[in-house]
Amino acid sequence: MTPRYQGIVPPMVTPLRDRDTLDVEGLERLIEHMIEGGVSGIFALGTTGEAPSLSHRLRREVATHTCRAVRGRVPVLIGITDTSLVESAQLAQAAAESGADAVVASAPFYFPAGQPELREFVEQLLPELPLPLMLYNMPALTKVTFSREVVGWAMDREEIVGLKDSSGDLVYFRRMRHLASERRPDWSLLVGPEELLAETVLMGGHGGVNGGANLFPQLYVDLFEEARDGNLERTRLLSERVLAVSEAIYTVGRHGSAIIKGLKGALALTGVCGDFMAPPFHHFLAEDRAILEERLERLESSRQSDP
Repeated sequence: MTPRYQGIVPPMVTPLRDRDTLDVEGLERLIEHMIEGGVSGIFALGTTGEAPSLSHRLRREVATHTCRAVRGRVPVLIGITDTSLVESAQLAQAAAESGADAVVASAPFYFPAGQPELREFVEQLLPELPLPLMLYNMPALTKVTFSREVVGWAMDREEIVGLKDSSGDLVYFRRMRHLASERRPDWSLLVGPEELLAETVLMGGHGGVNGGANLFPQLYVDLFEEARDGNLERTRLLSERVLAVSEAIYTVGRHGSAIIKGLKGALALTGVCGDFMAPPFHHFLAEDRAILEERLERLESSRQSDP
């Protein structure tokens, strides 16, 4: 049985005009840019999309415009993570009405849930979901990991179709891969941290939900395909290029928000979409923007000179 979701499914940034207004034109340019780069799907309203900072109205608008712009060319996954089960269910309904293919949910992120409570949350959510569900393991932000037991339980539910793992823990990823091979061969296992894309695909993972694919989609698609096909030398070379993107774009500035700031800033510098960020964050100011521009130029020069 073939996993439903494979390849590169970028966690799309959310282009904004102000704190509660979607930049529709920027969203459309970004989607075209990623699809032209060969991505296998688009994941809207994840961490890179600043979803927890957006109003529920705006989240529904993002779902609608994303599906409209994609026009069925690739699957669309919509993040429904929330501290409220009711809000998650309502956003899932809006995603279905917009034409999305699946929804994605991490653990509720304020009260730290125990594993029995986490399982019960998912169990209560499932009957209210009109679309298949992918779990999203993001312990750095949710304070809880989906345990082996909870994931094993989820694999017995046909309507749960996979796991996006952003833990950065290769031992955990290997255990989930082993569990899926035993229990659920059609289960999609995708990795979040792009620095681990090559390793996890070589371990049998099915692809990546990698922020850098907003900016350089073809690079991440090429890396996935080379690793999937076992071409180790090309995989090594392309993995180094991905690491160079990470080091150049995500390390400007002093705070954790630099990852999304850098990505949005680079997209603005390349003319894809603007860099307005939802509060409490704001885009880079002139000094950091100049650093980012210089690094982006070096990245482009290096890419053009590579064989």
